[in-house]
Amino acid sequence: MSEHGGKTYRRWDPERYQQGSYSPAAKLSEGDLVFFLLETVPRLDLSRFYAPYEQETRGAPPYDPAMMSCLLIYADCVGVFTSRKIALACERNLAFIAIVGDERPDFCTISDVRKDHLEAFIELFVDVLRLAKEAGMVTLGNVSMDGTKLQGNASRHKAMSYGYMKKEVERLREDIEALVTQAFQQDEADEAALGSRRGDELPAELERRETRLAAIEAALQRLEEQAKAEAEAERQRRAEAEAERQRQGQKRRGRPPKPVEETPPDNAQMSFTDAELHIMQTNNKGWDYCGNAQASVDEGYQIILAGDVTDAPNDKQQATPMAPATLANLAQAGIDWPTDETGEPQAIPSTLDSGYYSEAATQALEDLGFDPYIAVGRHKHHEPESETSAEPATAKEHMAAKMRTPQGKALYARRKVIVEPVFGQIKEGRGFRRFLLRGLKKIRGEWLLVCLTHNLLKIWRYGWAQKAA
Repeated sequence: MSEHGGKTYRRWDPERYQQGSYSPAAKLSEGDLVFFLLETVPRLDLSRFYAPYEQETRGAPPYDPAMMSCLLIYADCVGVFTSRKIALACERNLAFIAIVGDERPDFCTISDVRKDHLEAFIELFVDVLRLAKEAGMVTLGNVSMDGTKLQGNASRHKAMSYGYMKKEVERLREDIEALVTQAFQQDEADEAALGSRRGDELPAELERRETRLAAIEAALQRLEEQAKAEAEAERQRRAEAEAERQRQGQKRRGRPPKPVEETPPDNAQMSFTDAELHIMQTNNKGWDYCGNAQASVDEGYQIILAGDVTDAPNDKQQATPMAPATLANLAQAGIDWPTDETGEPQAIPSTLDSGYYSEAATQALEDLGFDPYIAVGRHKHHEPESETSAEPATAKEHMAAKMRTPQGKALYARRKVIVEPVFGQIKEGRGFRRFLLRGLKKIRGEWLLVCLTHNLLKIWRYGWAQKAA
């Protein structure tokens, strides 16, 4: 004890602390997340993590894949995402030391393991879903789907518009032609000054311009292909709208629409750091290069059943791929289809917001065995419902009538406490707001790693931690 000004304080001896030995088990609580993962992760199927090393005999022995996978999973769970921060935590954080011990992987190794094993983490997602099933945490009483925008690893400052690209291509071609002409006009004195070099290398300026020209031309082609795909989607949308008018016997109002353009507008942009991502409007009304992260979430304990990332700025076409992915994961995890008292299979209620609605999406969900409840428009709070006595004549009217039923209202009201909090827990609670990798394939794997760690956190909080308490 020490005294100062008449007050007695607890002893503080930093010199002794510097020499002390600390055990994670002695300092952390028995129900800590890290001990749950140390017990759980080795029981998962990690054969895909071990496979790349089985036939490799060169070099020093690698870190145990079980340790590295446990390290990455724990880091994602506690919101430490970058490789450098993970490496630093392995030196200073008791929970991280409980995983790695005296083996301290550097940030390059951690980054390589994350990138090299993305496919293995995708398969591990189903294994974790199987754990949730064994814990009784998948009920299939209401499966809700939604999407959220996550910033990509792409810079707005390294992007170029379609119109500027065309001008830049012409300028670079003129520069290249001038440089090539200049290269052919070099005399013998210049050749003598080359010394030991062969003399047929491309001038640095010419090589730089040719590389830049190739990159811009590739971006031009991608923008043109994207514009053609969007034009085809617009034609299909117009055809469906016209068919709907024909069924209702209505005439088109206003001026006829402009012809569909297959050429990108001059202000269409593409980033050179990640060409697969598009610029999207974010929740703060700004614009950035983003991935549209999708999740299918079960009602019971907010377990994520399926996840994906798309480059589409809206959710209109996402119900169709997400529903089969959900069913495939349920089948692989051995989760049984819900049945009634007689044992007959029952449709799984599924709630989606208005951004997903289309007649095709509704039909696809029903064909797959879901009972969809999809909002067909936005309604103001406390706005009185309009009286509709006529029999629904169209698919949209039928869905609107279905949403007005007591069951429809009750199911859809639950959506805001099923899927929306999941995105809040990931983005606000854990701080995952930006993808670290580039390319749709890689960020899909990165998103599924985030999703499986979300599920592990749920299993720990509702199951393992309570047993240990």
